[in-house]
Amino acid sequence: MTAGARDLEPARSAKELYGAELRRQRQLSGMSLDRLSAVVNYSKTHLHGVETAERLPLPPISQKLDVAFGTGALFQGLWGAVKREYSPRRFDHCLELEAKAVRIQEFGASIIPGLLQAEPYMRALFRACNPGAGPEKINSLIAARMSRQEVLHADNRPDVWWILNEAAVRQAVGGPAVMREQLAALLPLVETDHTTIQVVPFDVGACPLMNGTLILLTLPDNSTTVYQEGAGSGEVFDDRETVMRQLRDYDRMKACALSPKGSAALIKAAMENFKPCEPPQT
Repeated sequence: MTAGARDLEPARSAKELYGAELRRQRQLSGMSLDRLSAVVNYSKTHLHGVETAERLPLPPISQKLDVAFGTGALFQGLWGAVKREYSPRRFDHCLELEAKAVRIQEFGASIIPGLLQAEPYMRALFRACNPGAGPEKINSLIAARMSRQEVLHADNRPDVWWILNEAAVRQAVGGPAVMREQLAALLPLVETDHTTIQVVPFDVGACPLMNGTLILLTLPDNSTTVYQEGAGSGEVFDDRETVMRQLRDYDRMKACALSPKGSAALIKAAMENFKPCEPPQT
């Protein structure tokens, strides 16, 4: 059973604005929560939580609400605002550009990049990085990150090229089962019409960019913006000198990396190290 409605203050947060608008549109349409649940195929409990700003609107609920109420892209736009509330402020501009980019190039030194992360891997990372956070906070962070991955399935999806340090595929984030699932999720994206994954093996030794994260975002006007991140800090650059230097460093990383075919082989080899333990023979 869900609790009664509570007063919201839409000016206080995007999440409360989303909940207030959901309640308003539902009441205008004359729908009960039960009826809306059947229309959008989300539980009544989840819809009530979104209405009361106690839960995040997990994708793809926003698209379904816009269809149900005939509101164009209203809820999809509100979700964009909610999503930004749950992202580090330094990353806001990067997120905005990522959604518009025609080409994304990214290097991950020690963890799998966000656009490639499977949900259990995300959960393990967020728990490790937010040890005091409760389930609702962790679920909110996961929902925000998973929503970023929608760009990979859009009709106008960008060309995306990832280079991963071997450490990212060897570090046992979340344990063997989580890592095996994560590595399996990489394999279909290693070489497609829109995606490429390369791995830089340990035996390459020192190479550019190895001590941080780099994202290069190219927009339809062919301009490129750089996002660099280290431990606890991130910066955005769009000046020509920095962009050209980082593009060159990224190209040098490609030269250090294995081919997509070789990268797939390394990922499969890493998966073998994360096999579930066999029960002892009796």
